[in-house]
Amino acid sequence: MNTLNRNKVGLIVGSFAALVHVIWSTLVALQWAQPFQDFIFGIHFIVNPNLVLPFDLVTAIELIVLASIVGYVVGFVLATIWNHFHRG
Repeated sequence: MNTLNRNKVGLIVGSFAALVHVIWSTLVALQWAQPFQDFIFGIHFIVNPNLVLPFDLVTAIELIVLASIVGYVVGFVLATIWNHFHRG
């Protein structure tokens, strides 16, 4: 059985996590995040207790960088575990 390339899996998961947070930061910048959050909570029969803060570029960059790092680590660890249990 083939093993997973831990670095590639980490990069894929990290890139996906970064992309999701780029989209979220864009929603915040466009002031669409609060209505989106309210809608998602509403269709789950929940009153949204959270307020979205005003957009801040530095905070957005920190969020995206941190999400990509955490995503990379999660992907790397999951690929390592997969490889451990799926040895040929």
